[in-house]
Order: sequence, then structure tokens, then C-alpha cells
Amino acid sequence: MSDHFDEKAKTWDADEFVRQLSSAIGHAILEHTRLNRQMKVMDFGAGTGLISSHVAPLVDKILAVDISAAMLDRLVAKPELQGKVEAICQNILEQPLAERFDLIMSAMAMHHVEDTARLIQTFAEHLAPGARIALADLDKEDGSFHPADTEGVYHSGFERDSLQGLLEAQGFTDIQFITAHKATRDNGREYPIFLVTATRG
Repeated sequence: MSDHFDEKAKTWDADEFVRQLSSAIGHAILEHTRLNRQMKVMDFGAGTGLISSHVAPLVDKILAVDISAAMLDRLVAKPELQGKVEAICQNILEQPLAERFDLIMSAMAMHHVEDTARLIQTFAEHLAPGARIALADLDKEDGSFHPADTEGVYHSGFERDSLQGLLEAQGFTDIQFITAHKATRDNGREYPIFLVTATRG
């Protein structure tokens, strides 16, 4: 997966599809998540910081977590994120962080993680009691969203009911799904993107 994003990082922010998707998800997070200037936030699968850019002005600090050093290099080079967003290149499923967060947000990263149940558990372990998640990803699709040779894709989206069950199993409450965006690919097909928010009990 890292090699795949090493190359992608070079043109990621210039990709109009990526920009539209990130803008829609960023605005949905702002609309459906209560933010304040005392909050410490984890951006999981932060990439080049397109989602962090929406949230950073409204919170205390963001820790941008990704396993692609090339993507994070682009993030830390952005002047508007300096002093607000710290980047860490680490697999938190294998190496958890010592910090606890008020919010964990993620955009289009969950389908790159093979063990979704373990990922949700890891999120729960990194949250303070009463903290929130805001996770955006693909609704279940037939696998045509990504080109067939795309590396590091473990899921063709997610069933909302199944994901809700995984969240409930980790003690999350107030689970709410919305459709944050409908992404149109070059094949002309439309792919709904959900945002799920929930509170750690």
C-alpha cells in the first residue's frame, strides 16, 4: 500500500475527483460533528491533509496518522497546517499511540484496512470516554470503484448495518449514518459515500 501511495502523492491534491470527494466529506464532518477549540483530533489515514484542512481551524490540535510517508510529506509542507497538525507515520493497529482523543475522523481509509473489527476496536481504545468518531467511506459496491489492479484495497465498501454492529460491539452509542456525497467515476456510475458518527460510551 505504501508504494502505491508514494506515486499517488505527487498528484493527489491536483486530482479533481479527490478534491470534490474531500470537500464533500470535510463539509459533512463540520456539519454533523460538534467541534471546539479544546479538542484533540486524530485524522486516521490523513493522506495529504485535505480533511484536516477543514477541521484544523476549529480545534486545538490534529494528529495526522497514515502509513504513507509520501502523503504525510505533502501534508506537513502545507503552511496552513503547520503548528496545528502533527504527522505520524505509523500503523496504530500494530503500534497504538499513548494519547487519547476527543474525535477520530477518517475519510476513505477504512477500506484499506483488512480487519475492520480490529480497526473499530483500535479507534475505541484511542478515544476518551464520551469522545466521538466521524468516519466516511464507501457504501457496499461491486468492486468497480477502484481499478482492478489497485493495491491495498480490502473492502468494496461497507454495509451500514454490519458496520453499526461492529460499532455497537465496541460500546459506541448514538450511531448515525448520512450520505455525505455521491461520487461519479469515469465509468459514469455513482457511488454513495456515507459518514457515520457515534459516541464512545
